Amino acid sequence: MQIHHISNTLSDTLRHRRQKLAQLIDFPVILWSGSSSPRNFRANTYPFRASSHFLYFAGLPLHNAAIRLEAGKLELFIDDPEPGSALWHGEMPKREEIAAKIGADTARTLSELKHRGHNAASIPVQNYRTSLVQSQILHREISSPYDLEGLDLALAKAIVSLRLTHDEEALAELRKAAAVSVAAHKAGMAATPKAKQEAEVRAAMEGVIIAQNMTTSYNSIVTVHGEVLHNDVYHHPLQPGDLLLADVGAETEMGWAADITRTWPVSGKFSATQRDIYNVVLAAHDACIAKIRPGVEYRDIHLLAATVIAEGLVDLGILQGNPQDLVELDAHALFFPHGIGHLLGLDVHDMEDLGDLAGYEDDRTRSDRFGLSYLRLNRPLRPGMLITIEPGFYQVPAILNDPQNRAKYQNIINWQRLEQFADVRGIRIEDDVLVTTDGSEILTATLPNDADTVEALVNNLDEEAGG
Repeated sequence: MQIHHISNTLSDTLRHRRQKLAQLIDFPVILWSGSSSPRNFRANTYPFRASSHFLYFAGLPLHNAAIRLEAGKLELFIDDPEPGSALWHGEMPKREEIAAKIGADTARTLSELKHRGHNAASIPVQNYRTSLVQSQILHREISSPYDLEGLDLALAKAIVSLRLTHDEEALAELRKAAAVSVAAHKAGMAATPKAKQEAEVRAAMEGVIIAQNMTTSYNSIVTVHGEVLHNDVYHHPLQPGDLLLADVGAETEMGWAADITRTWPVSGKFSATQRDIYNVVLAAHDACIAKIRPGVEYRDIHLLAATVIAEGLVDLGILQGNPQDLVELDAHALFFPHGIGHLLGLDVHDMEDLGDLAGYEDDRTRSDRFGLSYLRLNRPLRPGMLITIEPGFYQVPAILNDPQNRAKYQNIINWQRLEQFADVRGIRIEDDVLVTTDGSEILTATLPNDADTVEALVNNLDEEAGG
């Protein structure tokens, strides 16, 4: 890891973050970065990703390191590179150099950590080797991050309260991730006319991200089968009548994420039915973003998307009835089964390693309603929150052909009319939206989403598409 390019303000930001943590808790904390895992033999490892909770307070994606936080102070525990490592990895920064960059108060070897775990709280790292070390240092079994208790739970709640909103250092990274993600999507659209299969478009998009020394913040979704929400295969051929759904985001070197989805016609021209559904989804997207401001309930934004989609499908003759009543019956969820979005930050689904602890207010739990059970965020919005807005329309055979759904909604769906939209498997439009003091800012606004401009981008009409 190189440290020459690190922001001059990083150490001040990290000091401010740990001082804020000290105002919330009065016990020591140890956070581990984690370690790499071998794919097959020891030296051939999966790409390393440091724990996000560690990153928030340590700033750098250090391998096999730990930090101890107490009363606003930070102790760094990391070993210097072994003498022979330069042959394989080049010259690496020493412990004292790293400590100076992150503003650590002291820097020690990892072996010295074994005497510092008494009465310390932690967050489990999702890495088996590291979790064993955590248990040994803390002198107790480290629990699952979904089932925290005692000091660990108190720590998690404190971290959530800090990470729910973003400081300027974080926002600078998030803007970088957004900008590169926008460029990746434009490259994907431009590559589509000559591509024969999904993998070629994926390569064009991820190539832009890699060229900026970033990685993807999740497994890219680039598919003509948009009805498969987390489709991670790329072998399907691209046919002229297909829609291509691309859900691709960049992650900066420091671990901050973006998350964008666009859907475009492989031919460069939406069919009439595709354009009709696309505009319904876009109307929901725009209505939700227009409503974002501090104090607004994110659940209400989700229900607004559901209502706009229901209205659009009624207008198209697919659904029958009053839109508000249809939402109460969860009829919209036949086509829009997921939540309107999620928190975004160091994780693409920020802090979801803690289950619903970050996404839901203390007194709230997930609904068992078909149309609400996948809602990932149920809080009032605050300035500094970064959220995604991602309405969609999907024809999922397992949902639409389910006998119970067929019976429940037999008089609500016009099945013959729906058959006329068979060329719309899945459409999603997603942007990253920052809640400001008086409204919102779309960090991904430079990527157009209206149907005409999307067509122009696919057809490489750069000037008409706004460059």
